[in-house]
Amino acid sequence: MKLSSWRVALRIARRDALRAKGRSALVVAMVALPVLGVAGADVVFRSADLDPAEKVARTMGRSAAELQILDRGAVVLQAPDPAEDYHTTDASETKKENGQPAYTPEQRLSLDTDPAELARRLLPGATLVPFREGPYVATSTAEGLTNVRIGEVDLADPVWRGRYDIVKGRAPSADHEVAASQEFLNTSGLRIGDRTAPRGLESTPFTITGVAEYPGDLRTAVLFARPGAVLDKLPNGGARGGSSVSEGVSHWLVELPAGAGVDWPKVMELNKYGFTAASRAVILDPPARSEVPFYAYQDSQGSSGGRTAFFDRTAVVVLGTVVGMALLEIVLLAGPAFAVGARRSRRQLGLLAAGGGDRAQVRAVVLGGGVVLGLTGAVVGLAGGIGLVALLRTRAEEAAGQRFGHFDLQPLDLLGILLIGLVTGLLAAVVPAVQASRQDVVAALTGRDNLKPPSRKLALLGLLMLGGGSALALLGATGGFGSRSLAVLGGSAIAELGMVALTPYLVGLFGRIGRWLPLGPRLALRDSVRHRGRTAPAVAAVMAAVAGSVAVGVYVASSDEEHRREYVAAGPANAVILSSGWGAASDGSMLAQQRGAVQNSVPGLGVRADVQRVNYLGDCRTAGQSCGRLSVALPEERQCPIWGKNRRSLGEEEIARLGREDQRCKGRVITRGNSFGTLQSGDAALLRNLYGVTDPAAGQAIAEGKAVIFDERYLKDGKVAVELTEPYPDGPMTADFEPAARTVTVDAVLVTSPFNPGGVAVVSAETVHRLGLTSSDAGSVWLPDTAPADGAEQRARAALAKLSDGIEFEVERGYQSPGDLISLGLTAFAGLVALGAAGIATGLAAADSQRDLTTLAAVGAAPRIRRTLSGFQCGVIAAMGALLGAAAGVVPAVALRKVEAAGATYPGMSLQEETARGIVVFPWLNIGVTVVVLPLLAVALAALLTRSRISLLRRSG
Repeated sequence: MKLSSWRVALRIARRDALRAKGRSALVVAMVALPVLGVAGADVVFRSADLDPAEKVARTMGRSAAELQILDRGAVVLQAPDPAEDYHTTDASETKKENGQPAYTPEQRLSLDTDPAELARRLLPGATLVPFREGPYVATSTAEGLTNVRIGEVDLADPVWRGRYDIVKGRAPSADHEVAASQEFLNTSGLRIGDRTAPRGLESTPFTITGVAEYPGDLRTAVLFARPGAVLDKLPNGGARGGSSVSEGVSHWLVELPAGAGVDWPKVMELNKYGFTAASRAVILDPPARSEVPFYAYQDSQGSSGGRTAFFDRTAVVVLGTVVGMALLEIVLLAGPAFAVGARRSRRQLGLLAAGGGDRAQVRAVVLGGGVVLGLTGAVVGLAGGIGLVALLRTRAEEAAGQRFGHFDLQPLDLLGILLIGLVTGLLAAVVPAVQASRQDVVAALTGRDNLKPPSRKLALLGLLMLGGGSALALLGATGGFGSRSLAVLGGSAIAELGMVALTPYLVGLFGRIGRWLPLGPRLALRDSVRHRGRTAPAVAAVMAAVAGSVAVGVYVASSDEEHRREYVAAGPANAVILSSGWGAASDGSMLAQQRGAVQNSVPGLGVRADVQRVNYLGDCRTAGQSCGRLSVALPEERQCPIWGKNRRSLGEEEIARLGREDQRCKGRVITRGNSFGTLQSGDAALLRNLYGVTDPAAGQAIAEGKAVIFDERYLKDGKVAVELTEPYPDGPMTADFEPAARTVTVDAVLVTSPFNPGGVAVVSAETVHRLGLTSSDAGSVWLPDTAPADGAEQRARAALAKLSDGIEFEVERGYQSPGDLISLGLTAFAGLVALGAAGIATGLAAADSQRDLTTLAAVGAAPRIRRTLSGFQCGVIAAMGALLGAAAGVVPAVALRKVEAAGATYPGMSLQEETARGIVVFPWLNIGVTVVVLPLLAVALAALLTRSRISLLRRSG
C-alpha cells in the first residue's frame, strides 16, 4: 500500500474515533493502563539506578576514597567498586610451613600495625577522616525503649556531604548532642530538641539537634554522635562480647591534596594489607576486566559473585508470565470494540470497496483505528506514568528505602514502551480488519450478513495450538531458568490463542443444544451461531477476562493451601504467648512490666505459665556476655548427614543424593522457631498452655527430674541427649574451626503433643541446676477458654510497644488465609469485565437483529420478546466465554505452580514440604460462581436495560 493510502486510512480512523467517543475512550483506557504501569516502573528503576558519579557521592561524600579494614592480616580481592563484590582470605586460612603460618610481608605488617597508622603509611600525605559504627543499643523514646544503631562521625565536616546530609536542623557541635535519622524519630516519637539516653548513659542524655540522612538507606534507625562521645562510654564499649577490628575505627574517608587520587595499582596494594578501597578515580574510570584479579578468581570458581544484584528467578518467570498474559488479555478485550466499529462502518467500508478499494485498503481503515487508538493510549499512559512518578517521587523513595539519583528518562526505553501500546492496539484490530476486508460488497451495502461456515482448518490449527501450548507450558515449567521463562509464557499464550482460534467452531457446537431450549434462548443461540463474526470476538473477550481470573484464582488458592499445610501453630488454639524477643529488652529485664501490660489489657487469661530459657556458660541475649550453645541432639545414627558435623566434607553431588535417598533427611518435621530455645524449663502449666499436654503423668515426670520430650526420634534407651558446645575463643580461628562439645543425658518420657511450637524438651528448674546449667526468664504463656477480642489484643500490643521494641507477642488464632479476599476481588473484576464485553456484543447484536425483531412483531410476537432476546443473547455470550475461560485459565496457573515447585527444592527437604510444594487446588466455589452466576447476571442486566418497544423498519433488499 502506498503512503497516501495509509494517510487516508488514518484520517478516516481518526474521524471514526472522534464519532464514537465512548468506544474510543474504552480502548484508549485499556491500552493506557499497562503502558502507565510499565512506564512508571521504568522511570523508577532508571532513577534508582545510580550513575558512577552518584555512587561515588553516596559512598565517600567529597573525599578521594573510602577505606575499610576487613580483618588484620587478611588478603582481599575486590571488584573496582567493592560494594559490588569482594573475596577475603583471612589470616587463619594462610598456608602453613613447618607448622607455622607462612605470612606474606604485607600480612605480617598488617597484623603488627594499627590499621589507621598502616593506612597513613600506605597513603602518604592523606588525611583520614574516621567513621566508627557501633552495635544496636537500647535508647529511650517518648514512651519507653527502642533499639538504635549509633555511629560516631563529624557531620559538620563538609567531606561527608552526599553520604550523610543534614536535612533538618543542624549537625551536632558538642559531645552531648546527636543527629538522628528520620526513621528513629518516627519510631521513637521524639522531635528535634528532645533528648534521648542510651541504656547505661541515663545520667547524661543527648539532645537531638537535627535529622541526618543517608540517601542509600532511609529505613534504619541511627543516631550520629561526635567522635568519641558515646561508644567508648557504653557498658562493655557497646559490644556483646568478643573482640575484633570492628570494635575500633574500621572506616575512613581519605582526603588527598587537590589533583591527587587513589589509582587501581594503589587499590590492589591496599588489598594485600586487608583493606578494601572504594576510590573515586577507579569507580569513575574503572580498569579493564583483565586487570582485575578478583574477576579472574571468580572465573576460576565458576561463579558470578555472591554480592552482585540478586533476583529470585522463580519470581522473574512468574512476573514475565503475568505481564505477557496481561497484554494478551488486553488484545482480546479490545478486539470486540474494534469489531463494533467495523460492523457499524460496514456500509462505509462497502462503499470504499465499491469505489475501487482493494482488500488491503479496507483492512488499512480498520487497522488505522488500532494505530490511532493504540498510539493515543500509549501517549496517555506514558505521560501518566511519568507524571505519576514525578508527583509521588518522595513517597516512592520512602517506599523503596532510598533516594533516587536523578529523575532519569531514557528515550529508547520510552520509545519501546510507546511501541508496546501501538502494537497492542494493532493486534486488537487485526481480526476485525481481516473480517471486514472479506465481507461481500453487496451484503455490506444492503446491510445483510454474508454467513459462512466456520473454517475447519482454523479449528484444527487452534486444537493443535491448544494441545501444544499446554504441553509446552506444563512440561517446560521444570526446565532451566531461560527455557522455563519462555516455555511458561509462550506455552500459555499459544494455548490461549489456540482457544481463540477454536472459538468460532465451538460456537457452532454450542448451537446444537438450541433444539432443547425455549423460544427466547433458542433464538438467541441461533442468532449468535449465525453471526459468528460478531459473536466470536465477544466470546474471546469474555474468555480472556475469565481465564485471567481463574488462573490467578487457582494460583492463589494453591499457594494458600501450601501455606496452610506448612503452617505450624505457636501453641494450642487461643494461646497468648509473650516473649522478651530480640529488642532492647531481650535480656528479660522488663518481663515483669510486660506481663503486667498483657494481663491489664486482656481479661480472662487464666493461669499463667512462665518459661525459662536454659543456657550454657552465660546468656547470649545479655550484652557483653560470652556464651556457649545448647541444643537437644538426635542420636548420631538418626541424624541426617547433610546437617551433621561432617557436612563440610560432603560434595554437592553427595549432598543432593543423600537428600533424595536418605530417609533420615526426609523425616524432618517442620517446627516453629521461638525465642524459648529447644530445651525449656517449666512445669505442668507450661505443658498445658504451650503444648496442649494435660496428662498428669507428664507433669509428674518433670517433678521427678525427668525430661518430657515430644518427638520420638530424640528418645533412645529412655534418655535424651543435650549437646553443650563451648564458646568461640577470641582472636583468629581457622576456617574449619569448631568449638569443643560434650553431651549430657537426662532420663526422659515421650509425650504426644499436637503442636510443634519449636521446643523439643521441657525440664524442671531443679534438673537444670543438677546438670550444671543456668536459666533465664524468657516469657509467659496463657491459655484462655476463648480467644481474646481483637480490641484487647490491640490494647496489649500498644501497651507493650510503649515499653520496648522487638517484644514478641502473639495470639494463636490458627491459620489466617489472605487468599479469600483476593479470590473474591478477582472474581468480581472478571465478572465486570466479562459483563462489559458481553454487553458490547449484545448491543451490536441488537442493532443487527433489528430486522428480525421487526419480523417477529409483524407476526404477532409480544413486545417483551425484545427484552427476552437481548437478555439471552448476552447470557449466551457470557456462558460460552465463561466455560472456555475456565478451561483456558488452568494452564498458566498449573505451569506457574510447577515452576515454583521446581525452584523451591533443596537437599534434605522433608516429605511434608515436598507434599505441600507445587500442590494445585481449584477454587470450585469461585469457578462455579463465574461459570453459573455470571451468565444469569448477564441475562438479567441485559433484559432490564433493554427497551420493550420495537421500532418497525422497512426491510431492504
